[in-house]
Amino acid sequence: MSSRDLILGRIRASIGRSGPADTSAVAAHLQASPRGPASQGDWRNSHEGVLQRFTERATALSSTVERVASWAEVPAAAAAYLISRQLPTRAVCWPTLADQPWAAAGLAVEARPSRGDDLVGITSTFCAVADTGTLMLLSGADTPAATSLLPETHIAVVPVERVVPLMEDGFALLRSEKGEAPRATNFVSGPSRTADIEQTVTLGAHGPYRVHLILVG
Repeated sequence: MSSRDLILGRIRASIGRSGPADTSAVAAHLQASPRGPASQGDWRNSHEGVLQRFTERATALSSTVERVASWAEVPAAAAAYLISRQLPTRAVCWPTLADQPWAAAGLAVEARPSRGDDLVGITSTFCAVADTGTLMLLSGADTPAATSLLPETHIAVVPVERVVPLMEDGFALLRSEKGEAPRATNFVSGPSRTADIEQTVTLGAHGPYRVHLILVG
């Protein structure tokens, strides 16, 4: 039993409920509820239109975007991005990306969570939302959140088939593939930013200074 199960079990016991939580009513409500207003436009008529919308929205949020044909090209694309900006070529990545030929591209990449002093983090994504240019990342042993949150530079590899039109499509995909949400679902919409001081936008305030997206496919 996980810590989450223990905590929720204690809450149920304190309000006089026993046994596992019954989530069927919640699932039925989600299925029956109509979607809210959504962005309109011809971009939703084709997947290439969806990808173009994602690129435009991500770029507007100060992410940089490039597209490669296959996963075999990802390490070289990541290396070219880092070298062109005179950034470190040492990085950490999700364990799910450990089998990529990083060293052959001139990168020294360790498959582990960031410890806080790593300057480059490489992840993939559960899915990406075209309408907002947002990445949807699920936490887990093989997809640690620290890899995208702590380094100054975040490189995210986005398979084109995982780009969905709307945020509601992302949540529907999560429910259909995972059943329930993990401990944390993180949404990345460009570099970290704040305008708390004199309403001047500053990048990298609470996370990465830069986000580079590599579309694959």
